[in-house]
Amino acid sequence: MSQVTTQPSIDQIWEWLDAVPDPEIPVISLVDLGVIRGVAWDGETLVVSVTPTYSGCPATAVIALDIETALRGHGIADLRLKTQISPAWTTDWLSDKGRAKLEAYGIAPPQAAGGPEKCPHCGSTEVTKVSQFGSTPCKAHWRCQDCLEPFDYFKCI
Repeated sequence: MSQVTTQPSIDQIWEWLDAVPDPEIPVISLVDLGVIRGVAWDGETLVVSVTPTYSGCPATAVIALDIETALRGHGIADLRLKTQISPAWTTDWLSDKGRAKLEAYGIAPPQAAGGPEKCPHCGSTEVTKVSQFGSTPCKAHWRCQDCLEPFDYFKCI
């Protein structure tokens, strides 16, 4: 795509970013995950503020590359990614759409009570924690006592 000659609107940029999947959970976008905290023009430079899910997140570099690739693919030539670590990311920043996508994908979305309300596969409330650590550090491993399926639970942070 050719370089943009006029600045796209902030709303348009948010739409483009909403199409960028999280590298660890590709069913959810970085926008729905809540890691993209801000988008603004600073003169001719587009500034995108990103808050990693935690400071040691191994996907941080991939996330930055995916954001840059997506925006450059839409013709944004002058781009700066700003890592914003304060306030720290929280699962409260997950969008309702993102929570629904997690559940449909088989990952129980975070709950204030500290554990999943139900199995994302069958809906049973008979669930038990297998391990505090799941497939990634931000998830725990749980199992449904009715359908016997294991599943990840996205921990509250």
